[in-house]
Amino acid sequence: MKGAPFATGYDGAMRYVSTRAQDPTQTASFTEILLEGLAPDGGLYLPAEYPQVDRATLDDWRTTLNTQGYAALAHKVVSLYIDDIPGSDLLGICQRAYTEEKFGTPDIVPTTRLSNDLFIGHLSNGPSAAFKDMAMQLLGELFAYELGRQGRSLNILGATSGDTGSSAEYAMMGKPGVRVFMLTPAGRMTPFQQAQMFSIQDPAIINMAVDGVFDDCQDIVKSIGQDAAFKAKYSIGAVNSINWARVLAQVVYYVALWIRCTDEATQKVSFSVPTGNFGNILAGHVARMMGVPIDRLILATNENNVLEDFFKTGLYKVRSREETWATSSPSMDISKASNFERFVCDMLGRDTATTAKLFGPTLSKAGSFHISEGDTQNVQPWEETVGTYGFMTGSSTHADRIATIQEIHTNFGVTIDPHTADAMRVALNQHKHVKTPIVVLETALPVKFQETIVEALGAPPVTPARFEGIEDRPRTVINIDNDPHQVRAIIEKTCAR
Repeated sequence: MKGAPFATGYDGAMRYVSTRAQDPTQTASFTEILLEGLAPDGGLYLPAEYPQVDRATLDDWRTTLNTQGYAALAHKVVSLYIDDIPGSDLLGICQRAYTEEKFGTPDIVPTTRLSNDLFIGHLSNGPSAAFKDMAMQLLGELFAYELGRQGRSLNILGATSGDTGSSAEYAMMGKPGVRVFMLTPAGRMTPFQQAQMFSIQDPAIINMAVDGVFDDCQDIVKSIGQDAAFKAKYSIGAVNSINWARVLAQVVYYVALWIRCTDEATQKVSFSVPTGNFGNILAGHVARMMGVPIDRLILATNENNVLEDFFKTGLYKVRSREETWATSSPSMDISKASNFERFVCDMLGRDTATTAKLFGPTLSKAGSFHISEGDTQNVQPWEETVGTYGFMTGSSTHADRIATIQEIHTNFGVTIDPHTADAMRVALNQHKHVKTPIVVLETALPVKFQETIVEALGAPPVTPARFEGIEDRPRTVINIDNDPHQVRAIIEKTCAR
C-alpha cells in the first residue's frame, strides 16, 4: 500500500486538489473552494500537501494557547492552510468565532482528567451543545467574510444525522446573504435534536425531513452538488463535512487538546473518536500527518460498524437503508461516510484516478470495494498499512452505552452522552494496547439524549438554561419524499420569492 505524501519542502503556498482529479496539477486556492463544497468532478478537496510542523512550531503553539487563548492558536494553525485571506482579517475571523460568550468558558475546549492516562476533551460547550459548533462557528465567520468581499449571496444545502444541522443553523442565522436548506432523516433524531432545528423561526432557515436515513439525505446533497448548472444558478454551497474548512477547523482542537494533556513537545497522546461520517477523526488524521504528536486514532462506531469492518479487513461495504440500524447514538447511524474518501485518497498515495474509480463506478455498481483494488504496488500487508496511519478500531452496542454511562457517572461523577459513551467504551477496551494517554472526544451534551440518560441513570440530565422549554416551542419543517427533485423545487420556489 502506498503512503500519502508528506510535504517535503513545503513553501507556504497552499493549493487544493480534488480526490477525483483527472489532472492533479489543476489546483485551487482556499477561498476558491470555501463556498463550493464538492469539487465539480464529484470529489472532495484536499490540500495538495500537508504542511509539516517541527518542535519549534509546536512549542510556539503551546505558548500561544497558554498565553493568548484558543482563538490565537486557531489563527496560527489555520494560517498554514489559508494564504489568500490577509492575516489580520483571519485573526479577526478566529476571534469572532471562538469567544467565551459562545462557548461558556475561556478555555473553549476544556478537559477533564479521569485518571493518569484517561481524559475527556469537551467539545460541546457551543451554541448547539455539539462538537459541530467547533467547526461551524468558524465556517460561519469565513462565509460571512468571503461573501461580503465578493458581494454575493449563498444558498447552503446540507444534510444532518442530528448535530450538523442545528450547529449550521445557529452559526448561519443572521448572516447577510445566507439561506440554509437542511435535510434530516424523518424520525431518526431525538426529540431534543428535532426541537433545536425545527423551532427556529427564520425564513432563511428551511428544514426538510426526508423519508429515509441520513445516507439518503447525503446522497441528495451530493447529487445536487454535482449538477454544475443548478449549483451555479442558485449559488449552492455546503456546510457538511464535505467542506474542507470544517475539517480544518477541527484540526485546531486536536492541537489544543494535545497541548492541554501534555507538558512538552515530545509527549504523545491518543484520541478515541465516536465516528459516523468520518469528519471528526479525519481531522485527527490530518493533524497527525502534519506532525502533531498523536500516537493512536481510536475509531469508535456503534452498531453501524462499516468503518470498523474496513479497518479490520480492507473491505468497505455500504449498507442499505434497511441494514442501517436506528440506535441510541443516532448521529452515528451512517453507513456511507463521505469524508472517508479523503482518507482513502491519502492511503492510495493521492492516486486520484483510482480514488475516482473506487468511489464512483465501483461503489455505485457493487456497493463495496476492497482497498486492494487500488493497491497496485502491494508494498506492505494490510495490518502494517493501518498501523502506519495509527488507526485502531472497535464498536459498542446499546447495552455497552448504558453500562459505560453508568460506570463513568459512578466512578467519576461525570455524565456523558451516548456517542461519547461509544468512544469511551472502545477506549477502555483498547486501553491495554495503547502506551500513551487517551483523550476521549466528547461530541454532545447529555441533554440532547434524555431518554438514554434516564435509562442509564434513572434521572434526566441537567438542562442548560438556554434550552429550557425548547421541546415545547412551535416547529416549522417540510416533510418530503426521498427525492432530489422535491428538494430542487423547494430551492427554486424559495429563491424566487
